[in-house]
Amino acid sequence: MITYLKKSDNELINLFTEGHDNALDSLVKRYRDKLFRSILFLVKDEYHAEDICQEVFIKIIETLKSGKYKEEGKFLPWALKIAHNLTVDYFRKLKKLSFVNHGDTDSLESINCAEQNAEDKIITVQNMDKAKDMLEQLPEEQREVIILRHYANLSFKEIADITGCSINTALGRMRYGLINLRKLMIGK
Repeated sequence: MITYLKKSDNELINLFTEGHDNALDSLVKRYRDKLFRSILFLVKDEYHAEDICQEVFIKIIETLKSGKYKEEGKFLPWALKIAHNLTVDYFRKLKKLSFVNHGDTDSLESINCAEQNAEDKIITVQNMDKAKDMLEQLPEEQREVIILRHYANLSFKEIADITGCSINTALGRMRYGLINLRKLMIGK
């Protein structure tokens, strides 16, 4: 019987591709919590985070079985990149990119919501819809940084890690995204 606990990621991958399914179980156990927490941090919903996490491992299995994984000794960053891409796909599918975490008392929707009359509430919703429309007009990289910063409340270091760029690049994308949003606001 093979002991998998002390095997490296690459050794486990090789064993899995040779037909040892338990090797994959060891990889899943090793990284599942880290992947799940990173996804949950972005989507802020355990149910959806669990679905995305399962999709990540399905993609990993498909890639390993197809022989397309290149041994680089970087299994976790590769898996986190898959998780990031699937999380971005999740937000795209929503088609409603909300700036609001509904459980957050500091959210845009909660500002004076109890004190607003019907007309003010309509104006607030219209303004949020305009902001979402303008955000959709930004280049994907700028939009992604703004969403991760303002929707998921991530630091620029976390954004850089997730998107695979430097902190300065993340800051630059944020800066240009905000400049472009201002231009769109003035034009509208």
